[in-house]
Amino acid sequence: MPEKRPFERLPADVSPINYGLCLKPDLIDFTFEGKLEAAVQVKQATNQIVMNCADIDIITASYAPEGDEEVHATGFNYQNEDEKVTLSFPSTLQKGTGTLKIDFVGELNDKMKGFYRSKYTTPTGDTRYAAVTQFEATDARRAFPCWDEPAIKATFDISLVVPKDRVALSNMNVIDRKPYPDDENLVEVKFARTPIMSTYLVAFVVGEYDFVEARSLDGVLVRVYTPVGKAEQGKFALEVAAKTLPFYKDYFNVPYPLPKIDLIAIADFAAGAMENWGLVTYRETALLIDPKNSCSSSRQWVALVVGHELAHQWFGNLVTMEWWTHLWLNEGFASWIEYLCVDHCFPEYDIWTQFVSADYTRAQELDALDNSHPIEVSVGHPSEVDEIFDAISYSKGASVIRMLHDYIGDEDFRKGMNLYLTKFQQKNAATEDLWESLEKASGKPIAAVMNTWTKQMGFPLIYVEAEQQEDDKVLKLVQKKFCASGPYTGEDFPMWMVPISICTSDDPTCAKMQILMDKPELTLVLKDIKPDQWVKLNLGTVGFYRTQYSPDMLESLIPAIRDLSLPPVDRLGLQNDLFSLARAGIISTVEVLKVMEAFVNEPNYTVWSDLSCNLGILSTLLSHTDFYEEIQVFVKDVFSPIGERLGWDPKPGEGHLDALLRGLVLGKLGKAGHKATLEEARRRFKDHVEGKHILSADLRSPVYVTILKHGDSTALDTMLKLHKQADMQEEKNRIERVLGAISQPELIQKVLTFALSEEVRPQDTVSVIGGVAGGSKQGRKAAWKFVRDNWEELYNRYQGGFLISRLIKLTVDGFANDKMASEVKAFFESHPAPSAERTVQQCCENILLNAAWLKRDAENIHQYFLQRKAPPAMV
Repeated sequence: MPEKRPFERLPADVSPINYGLCLKPDLIDFTFEGKLEAAVQVKQATNQIVMNCADIDIITASYAPEGDEEVHATGFNYQNEDEKVTLSFPSTLQKGTGTLKIDFVGELNDKMKGFYRSKYTTPTGDTRYAAVTQFEATDARRAFPCWDEPAIKATFDISLVVPKDRVALSNMNVIDRKPYPDDENLVEVKFARTPIMSTYLVAFVVGEYDFVEARSLDGVLVRVYTPVGKAEQGKFALEVAAKTLPFYKDYFNVPYPLPKIDLIAIADFAAGAMENWGLVTYRETALLIDPKNSCSSSRQWVALVVGHELAHQWFGNLVTMEWWTHLWLNEGFASWIEYLCVDHCFPEYDIWTQFVSADYTRAQELDALDNSHPIEVSVGHPSEVDEIFDAISYSKGASVIRMLHDYIGDEDFRKGMNLYLTKFQQKNAATEDLWESLEKASGKPIAAVMNTWTKQMGFPLIYVEAEQQEDDKVLKLVQKKFCASGPYTGEDFPMWMVPISICTSDDPTCAKMQILMDKPELTLVLKDIKPDQWVKLNLGTVGFYRTQYSPDMLESLIPAIRDLSLPPVDRLGLQNDLFSLARAGIISTVEVLKVMEAFVNEPNYTVWSDLSCNLGILSTLLSHTDFYEEIQVFVKDVFSPIGERLGWDPKPGEGHLDALLRGLVLGKLGKAGHKATLEEARRRFKDHVEGKHILSADLRSPVYVTILKHGDSTALDTMLKLHKQADMQEEKNRIERVLGAISQPELIQKVLTFALSEEVRPQDTVSVIGGVAGGSKQGRKAAWKFVRDNWEELYNRYQGGFLISRLIKLTVDGFANDKMASEVKAFFESHPAPSAERTVQQCCENILLNAAWLKRDAENIHQYFLQRKAPPAMV
């Protein structure tokens, strides 16, 4: 890693008690005026006050000790690099409390951070701007001078001066609204005082919105704010939020502490959503659901994001991490409990199986790299915070909490959570504090176990072999760090404390044995297991490790996939482990392809989804060979039986998961060029475009991608026209994500140019370019060149936030030769992106791993495909 920038936290000699803040945004000139009156405490005599401040001009500043004369600051010294300002006073400020007053001006920027402007179109077609905020991690300082660190909590009295026809919202409820003396078109809106809270959770929004509202069972007023004319689309999120608040209140046994909560859709928004206390902001696609035009996966996504952000109201907002080093605790926890909450609201989603495919396996993929990082990373300078908003903090964090919850048991886990939240409410806590509360509640060695998962990077591979001794099976387990590059050869031997559960064919859903593996090797005896019974580790795929079975143990598990006696989540886990072992060169890829063929009877959506992902990775790899067509044939063979069973139209009694599965399978078959699927997609697309028969939302993605993959300029023009006509952000995004499937070079260029046009919202440019890179071999080359050619503009657009990391990963991860790795490395050496440094290293590592995989296995894979097609030899 490069030199870390020197960094110091703010001095502790002056701290805020209450911020009185009045802001007056100008929605035409994109500036704002601010007045701060803060009650502060001087803890040590000093003649200066150091605060955070970025892109703000201070006009005047003064300090008045309680009951004494006001002293004006004589100098403002801005340290721009560190985003600080030092106010110097002509005399010493003595210990005690007083009032700090600052008048300042700032800009409503277009960078989706701080106090920024967001462009929207009114129902009559005018372009207007809203003023909105995004402060996490370190951008409150762009809206007002403050002590912008999570541990420096205070209360806030906020008022906004806004045009009288606009909606003004903040964390708390409105307590007063009166005409503004200097201008009859303005009003001053005053909000109630907040609880003690961190600056990054403060929020305000000024714009035009409609809303729907409800009261939750425990009396909290819940509102969902939508663009004007789209109130209907807020109903689904409202329902989820109203059900979720009582669920969390009950789960934590701590009431929601504010009188109201607002959920609001923001047109330009970099993240998915942000948990500001009492005023949660969302991308439109993470909040709005239209009964006619939203697909099943969008509903599920909205339910998860609402569950995630509402969990933060307790875990994060009421109790806040002491410093960004503990960000993972906030995010990992919310990313775990969002599933618990959705499972409570929508049991038919089978959401925990989806967790394994969406979070657990994704985290393992990243964490097997040499350039991964521990869950807990010490963070200094603000530019390092953006780096850790990644799959390790969120998905690995959530996965180890799921493992911990399973190890402790729900009852003790809830007891521990309640202890933690009551002890630290309105305060700050570190990871250790949570372990201590859970240890108290459960009597288990939580800290010792969890430190092995959070303080070191990586996770173990457990090798297991069995020997039959009369009526017992003797298992020998060995743990070693799992590496994407093959067997671990390091000098040190990292060790984990691994909760291991084992089941047998007797009862695949119930653990026959549970044990904590706290040493490198372990021998266990399973009593009364017949020779023909199989044994499986990691029941429910809950433990964060991969398993490698001896050949005969694996052999005995394959029939349990075929006859579905192994539960879905275990079928998924087994296949995923094998795939990653093949990727790491520990077993041959051909072995995995044979296992994949055992999934012919598979009914479960999530298992198919994971299988599909892995075939996609393999397909990308083989696009670098001259037998790419062969893998398309394999994909068609694997997916056509399930495709035929499902057909195109929903059958009576089908549910959420059937809709997801149909979309997945048809998309896979259509992309691979399955003849019948392609013909049907073209027929339905024609009817859709002509308005004869509108495609159901669940069929749109698969049809669109099929049309584009096998289409020409007419297909692309039609899709761009549909994009322009789409009223809903979800439909625009749906189209943006698949445009890259087009394969002619000049059309690929057209899509890339479109990505940077006014037609695409800045936060969505990344998915258009990513779609091109993932769409084809030509697309990959073109997208990488496009990113290099337009680097200044792209970098400037995202100002080093995490979208830049996502862009880099999507563009270069699919390459597979050593020369490309050096090219990527060289480009970013001369075009530094500090918040994406780790991503660049991970990508280069992935490219080298792909290259090695190709060299090692390409020929065997090719032979396997050829021999699958060969007619059986005559005897």
